[in-house]
Amino acid sequence: MPSHQTSGNVVFSYLDAFDPDRAEVERLKERYKAGGLGDGVIKRRLEELLQELIRPIRERRSQLSKDPGLVREIIAKGTRIGRERTDETRNMVFTALRIGPP
Repeated sequence: MPSHQTSGNVVFSYLDAFDPDRAEVERLKERYKAGGLGDGVIKRRLEELLQELIRPIRERRSQLSKDPGLVREIIAKGTRIGRERTDETRNMVFTALRIGPP
């Protein structure tokens, strides 16, 4: 069987970044290098891992999509907080540089 490289392999790069089972990733790399493991197997593992990673995000989005009023409230609150922090930062800069209104 032909051997494969894991260095530079984007699927293994993602597994290195996101798979918490380091030992299993290393085992997969060894099997892949020896030619005993195809791309499809590691791609499926990555897909399952990423699907599980984004599952809570999808669930939260689904919940929020049922309550647009809540979404508007969250956005309005974030806007208020952002403006307050921006004003504070701007005032600090003005004061530090001794320019403009404090």
